[in-house]
Amino acid sequence: MRLLAFDEAPEDAVFATAPVRYALVAAWRGGRLLLVRVRDRDCWELPGGGIDPGESPRAAAVRELWEETGQRLAPERLRFVGFARTLLAGRGELRGAVYAARVEEPAGFSPNEEIAEVCWWRPGSEPPGGGSLQTVDTYLAGLARP
Repeated sequence: MRLLAFDEAPEDAVFATAPVRYALVAAWRGGRLLLVRVRDRDCWELPGGGIDPGESPRAAAVRELWEETGQRLAPERLRFVGFARTLLAGRGELRGAVYAARVEEPAGFSPNEEIAEVCWWRPGSEPPGGGSLQTVDTYLAGLARP
């Protein structure tokens, strides 16, 4: 994935090009960032994913956070940060809604078909073991730091 731009447009913005197709959540606990290791890409990245038909980016962010990490947050606990405009091989140019949240207590996590494990990573420290670190996601998380 390549980051082309970051737009601080309003959350309800509509774009004629590069539609909003995914949502990401930078969940923070203290100075640590919640990352997931995606099985088929074998990399550490922010929880998030595609927006279902009829679903808002915020609702997708809440759903993806829960599906990928077991972490349940009310939609109003997410702070909208902006839109990442990215280029992804085979998918072209897309926008993703980026949200931030503070987490008091981590949820229990069970590995699933998509996500192998989660970790609370301190930015600036060594990357988590077991996969590469998605630097676009960690850059976006820095923009979303509380």
